[in-house]
Amino acid sequence: MVGSAIHRKLQAEGYDHFVFRKSSELDLRSQKAVEDFFATEKPDYVFLAAAKVGGIHANNVYRGEFLYDNLMIQNNVIHQAYLTGVKKLMFLGSSCIYPKLAPQPLKEEYLLTGLLEPTNEPYAIAKIAGIKMCEAYRSQYGCNFISVMPTNLYGPNDNYDLHNSHVLPALIRKFHEAKLNDAPSVEVWGSGTPKREFLHADDLADACYFLMLHYNQPELINIGTGEDLSIRELAELVKATTGFEGEISWNTSKPDGTPRKLMDVSELHRQGWRHRITLEEGLKGVCQEYAGKAEVNS
Repeated sequence: MVGSAIHRKLQAEGYDHFVFRKSSELDLRSQKAVEDFFATEKPDYVFLAAAKVGGIHANNVYRGEFLYDNLMIQNNVIHQAYLTGVKKLMFLGSSCIYPKLAPQPLKEEYLLTGLLEPTNEPYAIAKIAGIKMCEAYRSQYGCNFISVMPTNLYGPNDNYDLHNSHVLPALIRKFHEAKLNDAPSVEVWGSGTPKREFLHADDLADACYFLMLHYNQPELINIGTGEDLSIRELAELVKATTGFEGEISWNTSKPDGTPRKLMDVSELHRQGWRHRITLEEGLKGVCQEYAGKAEVNS
């Protein structure tokens, strides 16, 4: 989702010299494979968006994989970017790097000031290591490696697997299928009280492009909207957007995750960038996209 959005943005800006590899063609967890790739292609700029990602269920079940895979991916790419003289690298992290009970909204300086949310701790630890690796390589080797922390994302090419997806695509799929099957209700995990912020992938790509051009500081920088809503409000919005007319059933035996994760984007605004796509507008587009793909695959 993120990589394709960045690619679309760069194409729109006139760039046409890209190097493509599918995960089946290049295993970023393999030190030798990544070394050979960088030695052959010698990229000038790197957007490091590759990661093993998922929602609460996936983060909880595949804890070892989330830690190992993400550490290997970023260690290999960042190190080879240094060795081959990449001009600039952008490392994409996640809002889950911040402490579970950090003050809201989340300021960049809150990193490493408290305990992490247990359900996604392995992923968060890997991402924190990536941030610190970029800082360390900048300090020791003079690399222009920057770190950006996106909020929760959605958009074209999202993952709609109910076992491994994040909350928004999971809700889209659940409500769409419930509407098609005339189901009386849709089950949603948790109490509905946690609050989340959502940024469209195309807005993220626009922010990444902007920061790749203009931001060269060692400090990480948040990317988000600065606005959030409760999971209950989100579920009602997805329900209305998909046209489902049944009830919402809340399974409170399931975990809520972090109570709130609103990003402080005052530094991003100070740099000169703001999001453009509203949640209502973006959600309408992705619901239509998902419905179209589901119809083709049915």
